[in-house]
Amino acid sequence: MARFVKTGKKTIKAISTSSLPDIVFMILFFFMAVTTMRETDVMVTVRIPEATEGKVLEKKSLASFIYIGEPLESFQALYGKEPKIQLNDSFKELADIQDFIAQEREQLNEADKAKMLVVLKIDRDTKMGIVTDVKQALRRASALKIMYANTNVDKITSF
Repeated sequence: MARFVKTGKKTIKAISTSSLPDIVFMILFFFMAVTTMRETDVMVTVRIPEATEGKVLEKKSLASFIYIGEPLESFQALYGKEPKIQLNDSFKELADIQDFIAQEREQLNEADKAKMLVVLKIDRDTKMGIVTDVKQALRRASALKIMYANTNVDKITSF
């Protein structure tokens, strides 16, 4: 019978790391391509009510968002606890809504200007008076397509 003799210590081959930088950069570019940055910082409390039906917002690039609610605690010393209107990253008054709509329209293509819509994200405890005032200001600005956001982030309730 044959005998097997060990001829020394076995060595483990090193793992090739030459493709590691390529993989890291591929993952980095993937995350850079699919990640979207938040466009505005919400400075008001928005607890959106639930809705029974909704419609999926197909092109968010056509939507302009108006937030209405009580300022966050960090802003209450400056602005109080009354519901405020937030357009982009700052608190505005009702008179500023027409300028806001005009700016948002200017950023769109000529073909998309007619499709522009305004999405209202309103806190569920906000009184209807300020909402009616905002809707009247939107009417004066000829922004007649208004939608209300509901609890599902991807769905917007259309009226």
